Amino acid sequence: MEDLQKLETAIIAEITACDDLSRLEDIRVAEVGKKGRVSLMMREIGKMSPEEKKNFGPKLNALKNKINNAIADHKTELEAQALNLRLLSEHIDITLPSPPENLGSIHPISQVMDEVAEIFTEIGFSIAEGPEIEEDFYNFTALNIPEEHPARQMHDTFYLPEDKDGKRKLLRTHTSPVQIRTMMSGPPPYRIIAPGRTYRCDSDATHTPMFHQVEALVIDKDIHMGHLKWCIEEFCRKFFELDNVKIRFRPSYFPFTEPSAEVDIGCAFKDGEILIGEGDDWLEIMGCGMVNARVLENVNLDPGEYQGFAFGMGLDRIAMLKWGIPDLREFFAADLRWLKHYGFAALDIPSLSTQNHKAGGK
Repeated sequence: MEDLQKLETAIIAEITACDDLSRLEDIRVAEVGKKGRVSLMMREIGKMSPEEKKNFGPKLNALKNKINNAIADHKTELEAQALNLRLLSEHIDITLPSPPENLGSIHPISQVMDEVAEIFTEIGFSIAEGPEIEEDFYNFTALNIPEEHPARQMHDTFYLPEDKDGKRKLLRTHTSPVQIRTMMSGPPPYRIIAPGRTYRCDSDATHTPMFHQVEALVIDKDIHMGHLKWCIEEFCRKFFELDNVKIRFRPSYFPFTEPSAEVDIGCAFKDGEILIGEGDDWLEIMGCGMVNARVLENVNLDPGEYQGFAFGMGLDRIAMLKWGIPDLREFFAADLRWLKHYGFAALDIPSLSTQNHKAGGK
């Protein structure tokens, strides 16, 4: 008994005094390893008499457990000390300026959002936002989209489980609900853009389940198609950096606008690339129209007194056109090589006076 107590005291003292993880491992191997001192003593138990085993065995097991526990606890302490020393050595003063090359790259979606916001705020629009989880009324009903419309079907829309009242919320399929919320928030006039994420069940080279849109809404007295045409032309001229822009309006149908039109921009297809503003071909870029009188009535506005226009476009799509990005799915692939190629310098702030941004423009 006396020998085991002295042995325990000596080993625990050695463990406590150890200040190195590798040395602590040497102690473990030397004492309780396969050929360690305590392990060899335990082998001798088999040669003892039953009475000696009963007396000596539990004490030896207790010694082994105490040593293992002491080593584990001290190892945790040493690892914590090593981590603290490492953290101190790797300390970075975040108040110091960082070289531009260490700031990372701005994603093209973030860049195009900034550019669109810059253009529209310059001509008098404000930015409005709304929830991405929407109610059926704001996403469909108020926009004059009937119950039987295909857009309401589950193969197009992400619905959430029913609540206790049997109603289902959904992931908004466009940013148009922001227009409804804006019109219900106070009296006209309104002149807003609503950029943000939207969701639909679709996935290919030009569609993803989550994508980005920007929609514009103007409501006031005596608003007409001429105002809409000027606004779209001004946006396209500044966004695509063109002195002259070719645009055409094709009659179309949307439940929330009447009359409605698709907007095409002049382009040319050459060597697998799309050249905006050149050639005799056309490319659709957005939908637009005068706000349907029923939509105005749904938000308690008198269509005899107020008129307005709205248009919307995919931010991902116009980014692809502007910077020649071939596949929409690559926007969300988390590939740093792609981001370094198509991304923008962290300090490349959009400016209407100096619009010289290019893909990979760091």
